[in-house]
Amino acid sequence: MNQKLSSADIRKYNLSIWKVLIIGIALFSIFIVAIGYGVFGDLPSFRDIEHPKSNQATEIVSEDGRVMGTYFVQNRSNISYPEISPNVLNALISTEDARFMEHSGIDFKRTFTIIFYNLIGKKQGASTITQQLALNLFSEEGREKSFFKRIMQKFKEWVIAVKLERNYTKEEIITMYLNTVDFGNQAYGIKSAARVYFNTTPDKLSIPEAATLVGLQKGITRYSPTRNPDRSLTRRNTVMAMMVKADLLTPEQFDIEKQKPLGLKFNAANVSDGIAPYFRSVLKSEVKKVFKERSILKADGTPYDLDRDGLRIYTTINYDMQVHAEDAQKEYMKLLQAQFEKSWKGRNIFKGKELQIDQGIKRSDRYKALQLEGKSLEEIKKDFNTPTQLSLFTWKGDIDTLMKPIDSVKYYKMLLRNAMMAMDPQTGHIKAWVGGIDFDHFKYDQVKMGTRQVGSIAKPFTYAVAIDNGYSPCFSVPNEPVSIDIPGGEPWVPRSVSVIPGEITLQKALAFSQNYVTAYLMKQVGAKAVASLAHRMGITSDVPEYPSISLGSFNASVYDMVGAFSVFANKGVWTEPTYILRIEDKNGIVIYDKRPSVHPALNEEVAYVMTRMLRGVVQNGTGSRVVWKYGLKAPIGGKTGTTQNNSDGWFVGITPQLVTGVWTGSEDRAFHFSSTRDGGGANTALPIFALFMKRVYANPKLKISKEDFEAPKNGVSIVYDCNQYQPLDTTKTEIEDKLGF
Repeated sequence: MNQKLSSADIRKYNLSIWKVLIIGIALFSIFIVAIGYGVFGDLPSFRDIEHPKSNQATEIVSEDGRVMGTYFVQNRSNISYPEISPNVLNALISTEDARFMEHSGIDFKRTFTIIFYNLIGKKQGASTITQQLALNLFSEEGREKSFFKRIMQKFKEWVIAVKLERNYTKEEIITMYLNTVDFGNQAYGIKSAARVYFNTTPDKLSIPEAATLVGLQKGITRYSPTRNPDRSLTRRNTVMAMMVKADLLTPEQFDIEKQKPLGLKFNAANVSDGIAPYFRSVLKSEVKKVFKERSILKADGTPYDLDRDGLRIYTTINYDMQVHAEDAQKEYMKLLQAQFEKSWKGRNIFKGKELQIDQGIKRSDRYKALQLEGKSLEEIKKDFNTPTQLSLFTWKGDIDTLMKPIDSVKYYKMLLRNAMMAMDPQTGHIKAWVGGIDFDHFKYDQVKMGTRQVGSIAKPFTYAVAIDNGYSPCFSVPNEPVSIDIPGGEPWVPRSVSVIPGEITLQKALAFSQNYVTAYLMKQVGAKAVASLAHRMGITSDVPEYPSISLGSFNASVYDMVGAFSVFANKGVWTEPTYILRIEDKNGIVIYDKRPSVHPALNEEVAYVMTRMLRGVVQNGTGSRVVWKYGLKAPIGGKTGTTQNNSDGWFVGITPQLVTGVWTGSEDRAFHFSSTRDGGGANTALPIFALFMKRVYANPKLKISKEDFEAPKNGVSIVYDCNQYQPLDTTKTEIEDKLGF
């Protein structure tokens, strides 16, 4: 029997429902407030909201403002809102959050709609862009797997999303989202994604490209354009269809764009990506050293992390010059390697070099890894003699081949290495740095970290001391063997090949790198004076006070030798080779800047005369192929260098605006050319300099002039025009008095 409810009963039931509803709302409000106060786990503070944490790559910037590469744990570089293409914004909003511009962090209308869809089996996501940003910024673990934990996480997202909306504009929020999101393949943020997938910048992304990247957010593996291109293409077209639905793309445009292929220009993110990888490796160590020595810390007192803190390191490297240097190296080293292999064809270069091969094995990464595994020497020996699949560097590209590891050691012993550096002698700014032939395979930097015997490029030090003490480039010397007494030892008598007979001028002797004349000058001026000048000119390695240093028996780096030759080009003033301009934190605040050290090293007049003598080397001496083979008619000076057994080839070239040093040789000095014709610096190093300078002069943006070196304003009293030369009556005693013997 049905009983009709009275008005009192209805009011009672309505009141009960309202009580439950109000209590529920109150409890839910208390619950949300409790979340906001961190009762259910810490939430980011207002400071955290203002300065959200994310692993951000440090960018290395060239002097002309281009990014050369990055240091990162996550390949992430931030950009500003104006740098984002509208195509990206339209694709993202239409796909992920159509009401983004209207809601305040939580789209309740969409939330309840999604709940209904999920109840009927049509599973969809309800997070707004702001909520997704909250998850990206403040949840290191990502989405919780447990249902109940995910519910709690969702409520936290709501609280953080509201905070974000209160403290940031919509433009700032969507920019932060695009800067933090993961696009797969080590691409974090839209800037990295644009480069990795399409080799472009975010502002230049086309509609299909933008839709491809936005489509990845539904599943970076499932819709990866590299792993699943068909799914990626379908998803891209779905995104564009949603843009049509949101009136952000016309149907006619959609019909055109959906026919296009993915058009990937994929280049996987790697810390060695970009130009100048050797330079960037040395730079990273240098910055860490500077920060430690100067106690440069973050505001909270913790050390900077170059892989996470998003610094910008502004360097002196010129982007175009660096590319020219790398291209010149690759162009010539391919040819030189072929020459080297041809020179040993039919002969056993490894005969008698068992010790070097054994050392090569023990220095290899494979040997060290086997040792860490606890392998015995016999087991390691067996491994090195067992064919296995190896990846080898070649000048035609890496190859995978079946080879005994011991044979790969021999292969790399036969591989020529190379390094070069170019700098502005007036400012000390290093413009190009090539530390080796391939950073992925050979990490050791040969510009600054490595030193090699310098050979004849050291001769100008002795000549400079002589010129400074009364000799003229036109002074003639018998080109014959010289003996120099060594206290407590055997006299030093240098050897020489390709001797020009008779008396020759100092100018001609330097031009043709005559050992006997250099030794003669060493006998007159003494090793102490030469070693002292070398150090004043920036040589930091050991230069012993021994006569053989006149012929370059000591070791030095490309870095130091280029800095030393800059003294000749810079009117006798040594300017410290410098590669850091300044370092900024992620907010653009300068935390370090660099000013190079400067000091006079040589009399200006002597320095100018040395530029004349070094020009003679290029005009009609051992460096003359710069002119007759490579056609460089600009005022260039230089010096070739070749060490014993042709183990090292050098060339240092000078112009008023650029000094460039090149070294070439094998990793192990026991492996070398068998003839000086092929292994001398004129053939192994000079061509790389010439190819580099041809590119530099051909690039009008670089503004490298072809003007000659500027003479001293007060004139030059030293006679260097040999048609006007009158021999000076300078006795040995007068020279000794001047040098302070």
